[in-house]
Amino acid sequence: MVVVASPPRGLPCSPSKRASQVTPPASLPRGVARTAAGGEASTAATRPAMSSGFASALQTRTCTGIHVKVTVCLLSLEHLEHLDLSMNCLSGPNDSFPVFLGQMRNLRYLNLTGLTMFTGRVPPQLGNLSKMQYLSIGQAGSRSQMYSDDITWLTNLHLLQHVSIGGINLSGIHDWPHTLNMIPSLRVISLSDCSLQSANQSLPYLNLTRLEKLDLSWNSFDHSIATSWFWKATSLKYLNLQANRLSGQFPDALGNMTSLQVLDVSENWNKYLMVTGNLKNLCSLNILDFSNNEINGDIAVMMGGLPECAWESLQELDFSYNSLTGTLPNLIGTFSSLRRLKLNKNNLTGSIPPGIGYLTCLAALDLSNNCFSGSVPFEIGSLTNLSSLDLSNNNFSGIVPSEIGALSDLTSLVLSKNNFSGVIKETHFAGLKGLKNIDLSSNSLKIEVVPIGFLPSGWSLRCFHLAEWVLCFLPGFSV
Repeated sequence: MVVVASPPRGLPCSPSKRASQVTPPASLPRGVARTAAGGEASTAATRPAMSSGFASALQTRTCTGIHVKVTVCLLSLEHLEHLDLSMNCLSGPNDSFPVFLGQMRNLRYLNLTGLTMFTGRVPPQLGNLSKMQYLSIGQAGSRSQMYSDDITWLTNLHLLQHVSIGGINLSGIHDWPHTLNMIPSLRVISLSDCSLQSANQSLPYLNLTRLEKLDLSWNSFDHSIATSWFWKATSLKYLNLQANRLSGQFPDALGNMTSLQVLDVSENWNKYLMVTGNLKNLCSLNILDFSNNEINGDIAVMMGGLPECAWESLQELDFSYNSLTGTLPNLIGTFSSLRRLKLNKNNLTGSIPPGIGYLTCLAALDLSNNCFSGSVPFEIGSLTNLSSLDLSNNNFSGIVPSEIGALSDLTSLVLSKNNFSGVIKETHFAGLKGLKNIDLSSNSLKIEVVPIGFLPSGWSLRCFHLAEWVLCFLPGFSV
């Protein structure tokens, strides 16, 4: 029997972190340029003319729908160090990547994320920007028409800490890990959706000892996960391997990545990605995403395999869209910092354990599309930070606990396609002032409506599913 201890009182629910990132140079407010001469910010009305050559930072992030070309006029900003043109409707000369940017040798920060109108080859002239610390071009999922068949120019950027080349076709580059391994200053590598063919290259010695974030999601590796080079990067805090068709089990080397906070191996459709003892040393783990992998093990084994030293610090746990079986153990109550728990689309049975009530930081709980049964425990009313609750498409029965009415932060409540019975009363809605969506359809419920006070003042409900309900209107109610 698992004894669930009461969590310490008074501890705040800290926000979850999806990424450990290098802090870039301070961004400027939109439409503001900072001058190297005086160091003061100036508004659009008073900013110096661009021909002055003294601007050290330029940032613009508004897409008006008007397509503007990036021209060589930028070269007049001889002292420019920070250039952010991200998420704009900009194009280069002849729609190609503006090669002349490679002449702006004082640049330390260059952000061209989301400029999807650029086409053609990424120019190796960017390797002339020897002071560069932050470089971001392209955008994952953008269907970019940019490509590169050689990224060795990156090795000239000896100060580079952050490189993001999302959505750019790198399929012709097979030794990309060796190239990046020659830049020991790197702390962030993001190569999402780059059509990379493999990550199982052999690196006899890893120079990337400062690497904290590695995003290789949405590529085409299609090989064993254990043979990948990145398991040597023990300094990693964030590792995203989503949608790569990686097969087989984790290597024992995973246990050496003791700084890891975020691990995302979702959408690999790898049924062998069971959580086993090789995670026991990952005491810093905050976010774990194993969704969409067809894992067919026992949920109690999966939960028990999570690092015990991280039980009270885990913030997000996603095992959805698998084939997990068994009953949810009362052990779940020890994960007292969880903010997001997704177990939907599995084959879980049994009832919700009362230990669920200890998850007082939980903001989203999704147990839908399983085979849960029994009644919903009244402890559900202790989840006072809950904003989304989905228990639909199960075999829950009995009454809907009135304690749900205490969940004042709840915006979405979905209990449809179960066997709930009994009466829904005013107390069920007493504190649900933020509720926007409610679906209790396909049950055997009756609703008791009173003429005054049934709906809380300021209720923001947008969608109320009443299909297959029996509505009981009390005397004095007018339609």
